[in-house]
Amino acid sequence: MGLREVKKEQTRRHLAEVAGRLFAERGFDRVTVAEVAREAQVAEATVFNYFPAKEDLFYSRFESFESGLVDAVRDRAPGVSALAAFRDRLLRTGGLLAQVATDAEAWERLRTLNRVIAGSAALRTREQRVMAEATAALAGLLAAEPGADEVTAYVVANALMGVHRALIDHVRRAVAAGVAPDRLAAETTEFGVRAFDLLATGLGGQS
Repeated sequence: MGLREVKKEQTRRHLAEVAGRLFAERGFDRVTVAEVAREAQVAEATVFNYFPAKEDLFYSRFESFESGLVDAVRDRAPGVSALAAFRDRLLRTGGLLAQVATDAEAWERLRTLNRVIAGSAALRTREQRVMAEATAALAGLLAAEPGADEVTAYVVANALMGVHRALIDHVRRAVAAGVAPDRLAAETTEFGVRAFDLLATGLGGQS
């Protein structure tokens, strides 16, 4: 990475960090892009150069995580199923949740993220769009594989992303209910393993 690219990445990270702090302090909907620019000491146009919409300031890292799940399926080794590749990427990386059992700062960040999202309909709408786009990308990838068909690929993609969505919702409910961070991390992993095992063995035995 050249010097120019390094500086651009530093600026991008700085803007996201400043915005994240303001969102945590006042809520997403009460912060404007102009205020982010002023706090970051850049022009408002500079913010839009890096983040075309205000929601991008909040969700850029989340979208990278979603893309990583699709990439894990695309780049899987021969003989590895899409389910195994997706499961391993999701459960091994874990994102912020993987840190909360031993890191108080990570726990506080997770609580803050959940609070900010809960307080903004715009963020929840954007999150739904991100998940839908990742599902469509995964379905398109699977449909292009030998012997696949469009309907089955869409079903598989929705099932895999459905586990991800269910775990996100579980974490948010548990955080709101005051579940201890070590318990939350352990049980979320356990629930993820159970869910992927269910997909692997089929739904025929479920009432």
